[in-house]
Amino acid sequence: QVQLVESGGGLVQAGDSLRLSCVASSGTFSGYTMAWFRQAPEKEREFVSAITSSGSILDYAVSVKGRFTISRDNVRNTVSLQITSVKPEDTAVYYCARRSISHSYSYNAPEGYDYWGQGTQVTVPS
Repeated sequence: QVQLVESGGGLVQAGDSLRLSCVASSGTFSGYTMAWFRQAPEKEREFVSAITSSGSILDYAVSVKGRFTISRDNVRNTVSLQITSVKPEDTAVYYCARRSISHSYSYNAPEGYDYWGQGTQVTVPS
């Protein structure tokens, strides 16, 4: 069974930086596109960024472009999200996800991902 475990969230001040990490169980990571999504209270889960198995960045959400950087380490089975200049509107639970091999949905659609972590909370007071 695939397990994704996120870490790195917390309470930060506007303008701060933080790094989210997601570790995947071995043998289930290197061949897959990985992504970060987030969900704020009472809002739909939204796409943040995605990276291909070879490390090419597919896209960033407009709201995070220039402030967030996705990366991966296929040796350590880790995908990371570096967040800079964090804003109150970035407050959400952040999830990493593994894209389904079928690619039936676009890379920015939650339906296209078959494994999810439990999420890590990022809170930025206004």
